[in-house]
Amino acid sequence: MFAVLKGGARPDNWPGDRVFVFVMGGLMAFAPLAIDMYLPALPAIGREFAVGQHEVQITLGVYFLGFGIGQLFWGPVGDRFGRRIPIAVGIAVFVAACVLAAIARDVETLIAARFVQALGSSAAPVLARAMVRDVFDRERSAAMFSLMMLVMGAAPMLAPLLGGVVDLWAGWRAIFLALGAFALAVMWFLFRVPETLAHADRRPADWRSVVAGYAEVARDRRFLAYAFSGAFMFAAMFAYIGGTPFVYIEIFGVKPELYGFLFGLNVVGMMAASAVNGRNVGRIGLDRTLRAAFAAAAALGGVVFAVGAGGIGGLWGLVAAIFAFLATIGFIGANATAGALAPFPHLAGTASALAGAIQFGLGAVTSVLAGYFADGTPGPMCAVIAACAVAAFAINRWGTPA
Repeated sequence: MFAVLKGGARPDNWPGDRVFVFVMGGLMAFAPLAIDMYLPALPAIGREFAVGQHEVQITLGVYFLGFGIGQLFWGPVGDRFGRRIPIAVGIAVFVAACVLAAIARDVETLIAARFVQALGSSAAPVLARAMVRDVFDRERSAAMFSLMMLVMGAAPMLAPLLGGVVDLWAGWRAIFLALGAFALAVMWFLFRVPETLAHADRRPADWRSVVAGYAEVARDRRFLAYAFSGAFMFAAMFAYIGGTPFVYIEIFGVKPELYGFLFGLNVVGMMAASAVNGRNVGRIGLDRTLRAAFAAAAALGGVVFAVGAGGIGGLWGLVAAIFAFLATIGFIGANATAGALAPFPHLAGTASALAGAIQFGLGAVTSVLAGYFADGTPGPMCAVIAACAVAAFAINRWGTPA
């Protein structure tokens, strides 16, 4: 499938490229599972704790915030101590927080548990991206990230459906126990993959080195363009993730256990786009693909706003518009990540952490905004989606080559 490029050969204990993709996809799936699996239960959580939509969506926004902050910590730690042990520590923290969330007796405790969950689970994707960068070059990293998105794509497709069923039969608290069990299974598979960062390539973790590493990455205009343009697209997706449980379930009357089917439709679109991107990005070129995808996303963001704010086509009109918009992320996410990390083989963990922090920091803002301005219509959610798409398009034009 691919050849390990660093050092010119695979390690003696290399498990095979397919196993590597599978395990990395599992690590990347932490965020979509922890975010998406409990979405159908958000209205039920609000009813049990007697709080409104805005307070419930804070449990989602705080996860985005913690996930972004956590990556800033785990990236340099991974550059200093390697990839596998920090990931395992993060997973252990995540499992403990899952138990706390399952026994929460008020929304404040649930918010705190979600923040700790995010801090722990953020180790997995940031260091998984770094592991890919450890062994693949720029173009093949983009293709590898696309394959990982296909593997992790099963998570957001199945998570809301599974969460709806678990909520129906066992209550929303059981959802967090299921997340903890998944995390332990991924940790077991992780140790089938060898450490990818050689001792000779590890960097000091004192605060001066950490600050210097982040400063080096943040000064690079190309990094900022790739990171922020990709982040605004993911922020649009996070507004959709935070808003649609209430839009679909409370405004359009979709049953919680059926919400996952509508959510899964969009995941199928993103997975199909990722598959096409993985096959063709090497031939077409990373930057040409991104420019076309951002232009399409900006146009489709306008369609989402027009349909949602204008009430065109009702539920199915909105579902169709969002489906088309989110499919463009399949051409953007992997390529923007590869472009951002490419200049920093010596700081892969740090660059990955900063890119992830930007992504989830913006996601925290947009998910909360979609709830704060909620007015009983899809309009506010759709406005946030469209604004993020236009910002992503503008940043891409500003900072990346034609």
